[in-house]
Amino acid sequence: MGREKPYHPIYYTLLVTVLAFTFQHSIAQQKVQFSQYMFNTLVINPAYAGADEALNLTFIHRSQWSGIDDAPTTQTLTGHTLFKKKHFGLGATIVNDQYGVHKNLSALTDYAYHIQTGRKSFLSFGLQAGINNTRSDYASLIGGATNDPRLYTNVSETFFDFGAGIYFRSPRWHFGFSAPQLLPETLSLGDTLSVRLSRANYFLFSKYRITQNESIEYEPSILLKYFPGLPLSYDININMIYRKVLTLGLSYRKEESVDFLLKAQITPQFQLGYAYDHAIGNVARLANGSHELMVQYLFKFVETKVASPR
Repeated sequence: MGREKPYHPIYYTLLVTVLAFTFQHSIAQQKVQFSQYMFNTLVINPAYAGADEALNLTFIHRSQWSGIDDAPTTQTLTGHTLFKKKHFGLGATIVNDQYGVHKNLSALTDYAYHIQTGRKSFLSFGLQAGINNTRSDYASLIGGATNDPRLYTNVSETFFDFGAGIYFRSPRWHFGFSAPQLLPETLSLGDTLSVRLSRANYFLFSKYRITQNESIEYEPSILLKYFPGLPLSYDININMIYRKVLTLGLSYRKEESVDFLLKAQITPQFQLGYAYDHAIGNVARLANGSHELMVQYLFKFVETKVASPR
């Protein structure tokens, strides 16, 4: 039996590139982040499903690092509602994420069981399950520079998603802990090469509402984010709410950005939100600002006496 012909050096170069991009993309995928998460908490915690006590539909479009070719763009559509007996909520989340040669599409369902702990306070337990499809066009990295078919590597994998969370809410204080995407991914990069990637993220979120007078309220919040193997990250936010119709906010994302938020309550059901992330530190040397647009509609129940604990 003759010796197998060694691969061309560019093959090993491509493999290193694939691994680097896959690892970087896995982190980016797990850390898909929104500056307006406090207005759409379902994106970080399945236990929030139904917490608005009505059907809530929210669409968010995020353009990361505007002005840079192949920068990340993300769209998410969430919907959730509480059933009339107010014991459980159901929700669904669709996320479309693109970064360079990588494209991801996630379809998730959420279930939350709510326990009333006080006159206007609730504790909920949530589960999340669904699928995530990852597609990577590595062939586009080298274009037509070679005729070796082994270098035209494309990866398309579909994975099962599972996550869980717990959430407490009252008219003034919200607190939640969640662990979405607990199951690892195994990406096959060839007949004999595969990479197993951890996908677990852990989020701890809390916010508290402070009333200054009949017109002005403040809502400070914090989001802690932990990904195994990476330093703990966090977002700190303060929102000022004027007459319950206009929200102005300022956030700091650790070593990444300072964010400016604006949300307008057009009608009791319809809200528009916008966020601009101003890159800081090392990120500012490579990237420009990021833009995020949110559209939200809340379908009120017929029983108008029921009020959201928010």
